[in-house]
Amino acid sequence: MNAATLPPSRPPRSEQQVRVDLAAAYRMAAQNGWDDTIYTHLSASVPGEPGHYLINPFGATFDEITASSLVKVNVQGRVVDGSGARVNPSGFAIHGAVHAARPDVECVIHLHTPWGVALSMLPGGLQPTSQYAMRLHRRLGRHAYEGLALGAEEQQRMVAALGRLDGLILENHGPLVVGRTVAEAWMLMHLLERAAKAQLRAMAATGGSVHAVSDALAERTYAEWVGDGSEWDGDLEWPALLRRLERTAPGFRD
Repeated sequence: MNAATLPPSRPPRSEQQVRVDLAAAYRMAAQNGWDDTIYTHLSASVPGEPGHYLINPFGATFDEITASSLVKVNVQGRVVDGSGARVNPSGFAIHGAVHAARPDVECVIHLHTPWGVALSMLPGGLQPTSQYAMRLHRRLGRHAYEGLALGAEEQQRMVAALGRLDGLILENHGPLVVGRTVAEAWMLMHLLERAAKAQLRAMAATGGSVHAVSDALAERTYAEWVGDGSEWDGDLEWPALLRRLERTAPGFRD
């Protein structure tokens, strides 16, 4: 791609914009049944503050999150906003490692979604069996399960498996996606959960046999989906999703 065809640059985002989007993502995750009581996280980098991130206060459910309740932490998961709020540093171990390795992404989402966890148990992972799956064709790495604790060595293995991809299947654990915006990350998790649900239901109906398209067709479909890169996942959907959230769960902007 030469300079004449580069996508236009995007205006910088404010911390408040990121806070509102992240709070909305939490609320919509709860509505979709993606939450796991007070566990798992969606995190976002703070514009203009390298090494600082927003995350949910530990002990709050996803449907309680508001823009102002989000806590600012550093890459180690330590609170830096003076609020004294409690966060889950062990839970942020995954997020902190990914944010440190991928400063190009704004948002990291790691959840224990019902279909995503089931997918993480399959040796073959996500297959090109639905249009949803085509967007993520060859865009998901895999990281083997190593237990609850996530030490420095495992963090290195995890971020190496992620590389420059859009996400990871954490085996026997659940899905992780990253996005250049909160909206993009949320939409990728939506597509992954839809793709996993479609594949697993088809496998259950047929005893495990499903029809997958060829790699060449899946790659072509992915290329058609992402286009020239000027439009990101979430650009069109996010305003509509926020309008729906205003009707169904107002207060997330507070």
